[in-house]
Amino acid sequence: MVLCAHPDDQIIGAGGTIAKYVQENKKVVVVIFSYGESSHPWLQKRVTRKMRKEESEKSLEIVGCTKSLYLGLEEGRFPEAFKKGKIEIQIRKLIKNYNIKKIITHSIDDPHPDHAAVVKFALKLTSRMKKMEVFTFNVWNPFNLRKTREPKMYVDISGTFDKKLAALKEFRSQRHVVAILFGGMFIMDMMNGLKSKTKYAEAFLKIK
Repeated sequence: MVLCAHPDDQIIGAGGTIAKYVQENKKVVVVIFSYGESSHPWLQKRVTRKMRKEESEKSLEIVGCTKSLYLGLEEGRFPEAFKKGKIEIQIRKLIKNYNIKKIITHSIDDPHPDHAAVVKFALKLTSRMKKMEVFTFNVWNPFNLRKTREPKMYVDISGTFDKKLAALKEFRSQRHVVAILFGGMFIMDMMNGLKSKTKYAEAFLKIK
């Protein structure tokens, strides 16, 4: 299960891994907490939501996601929504229905408040799930230099890197954001590939 704040985070951080897992006949469920409508404040929210969801669905179709869920939370106010408990119930149901054993989400060092809220939620959600593993990816901190003892998981995405790039191209309304992140993402995937002796790889930090 991939838990992410906005409709493009799952591809930037784990697009190649999603595609590879699907190729390996693994079920991959993606939960997107908001529609990211604040990206286009000059448009009506319903227009932005529709546009961003359509882009996200096309990208997930490319990587072969098993199921996607959009929670539609208001950006910047995730913690308030979490307190109501309904979100936790929804995700627990998905975990049970799809027999989820691994969660991938945002980095604990990501400075974006929505990203930070999602990883905190993931840790709270899984605190009593002894067999559940939690891994994190980088979005706005691609060159995190913080030393840590937590183990890393490298996923060889050499065979699915082209799908990741094709999926990213679907976010036409986010070209400026993707352009900013693309260089760092490309270099990071290449460096992770060198570390794991492959062409391209995505790296995830295990925090549980």
